[in-house]
Amino acid sequence: MPTFPQLSEAELRQRLEPPTGTVRLIIDTDAHNEIDDQFAIAWALLSQNVFEIEGVVAEPYSHRHHREPLLQAYDALTKHGASDVGAAMPDIAMRYAASARRMIDSGFDPHTIAFVDPDAGMELSYQEILKVFDLLGANPAGKVFRGSPDYLTSLDAPIKSDAADFIIERALAADDRPLYIAAIGCVTNIASAILLAPEIITKIVVTWTSSYPSAINLSNLPSLNLMQDPLASRLLFDCGVPHVYLPGYYIGEQLKLSLPDMEQWVQGKGKIGAYLYHLYTHNPIHTLIGVNDHFGRTWVIWDLINFAWLINPDWVPSRIVPAPILTDDLYYVQDTNRHVMREAYGCNRDEIFRDFFTKLNTAP
Repeated sequence: MPTFPQLSEAELRQRLEPPTGTVRLIIDTDAHNEIDDQFAIAWALLSQNVFEIEGVVAEPYSHRHHREPLLQAYDALTKHGASDVGAAMPDIAMRYAASARRMIDSGFDPHTIAFVDPDAGMELSYQEILKVFDLLGANPAGKVFRGSPDYLTSLDAPIKSDAADFIIERALAADDRPLYIAAIGCVTNIASAILLAPEIITKIVVTWTSSYPSAINLSNLPSLNLMQDPLASRLLFDCGVPHVYLPGYYIGEQLKLSLPDMEQWVQGKGKIGAYLYHLYTHNPIHTLIGVNDHFGRTWVIWDLINFAWLINPDWVPSRIVPAPILTDDLYYVQDTNRHVMREAYGCNRDEIFRDFFTKLNTAP
């Protein structure tokens, strides 16, 4: 483990207090991964009474890890049917059985799904950031940057990128205020920046949404943001950077919208509202899980939680806890001797969406 500057517990607790005044902000996003990032970036750009947005950087992403178990589940169900399929399906593929059954029922073959690699995911995310800026009439010049084309393979080999360089440059800028980094994807860019310039730990606060609360003894494997780059995820918990952890499961998961919500409050609210409605009704993740209708369904707009805590921390109640150890098999282990972080334990869904919808009404 590299050596990093260590803030005292008093310094960490002070830095982890909710910000006051205008927030210096970098958004770190896998914007093309699904649809929640675009909602979150739009809300941030419409909240510049609170945010001084210094930049938005693109993270890599890939769903390629889903391909093999999904195809195993689909092939086993196609060959054997529902009866006695357990014996024909590897354990990991059982998690994909429901998706595979929906695909079979709708006549869709998952062998035709294209799973992008991380470098393509990063480039698609970069282009998606530019699209959201354009729809809101925002100027991306000097503010939008490409990030890492892949995930960390060693803490001795941080990945240089425009995004990592930008994070370092803005963190070390002459400003007494901390730089907040809202991480709404994997944290490769942030981890690389910390490894390249460890001194930024004393200048930044990272808010990150992913996975389960740290006290829950469940595998974090289902969390895309965490499992894609386990080295980067582990570094965030280990290096002592001020970290506001916003669990997705059970907490951010409350940020759900239905199709009627979208029709009433989003559709037709400027160019961005039209685009967000299009994304909701053409959700790429629906293909991966075999969903082809909206009847009785909602979708989670996970990434709003990062900006909700920054806009009004009362909407996302949180507490100071010891940072957990993230094990090699992606479980959390508690250790009361660890440095502290802030962790959310609740989420006021209605107030968050009321603010989002209100600001969306002002979109061009």
